[in-house]
Amino acid sequence: MTGKTAGQPITQINVEELAQRLSAKDTSVQLVDVREPQELAIASIEGFVNLPLSEFAEWSEQVPTLFNPHAETLVLCHHGIRSAQMCQWLVDQGFTNVKNIAGGIDAYSLLVEPTIPQY
Repeated sequence: MTGKTAGQPITQINVEELAQRLSAKDTSVQLVDVREPQELAIASIEGFVNLPLSEFAEWSEQVPTLFNPHAETLVLCHHGIRSAQMCQWLVDQGFTNVKNIAGGIDAYSLLVEPTIPQY
């Protein structure tokens, strides 16, 4: 995966919107966390599928079979940078409803769920 994020601007949602979506238990939403396993060991949100960016070569070809490219897909990382890269890659793969979670799990911990550890 390259570091560029050219192309269409990626839609973002804030962590308060994420909290509302999670509390609604909307099963049509696909949740992807691109952080590394050691980051998940510190802090995580239930329901997210982990696809660590460092393991891109291992999972990239499986994405079209793991996820519906037309379903709403929300992507999380620590602060929102890596997830924005993943969002752009998903759009490049034909995904039509991808949203970056602005501020990542750090903002979620600060603004929504203080029991989630910060790191």
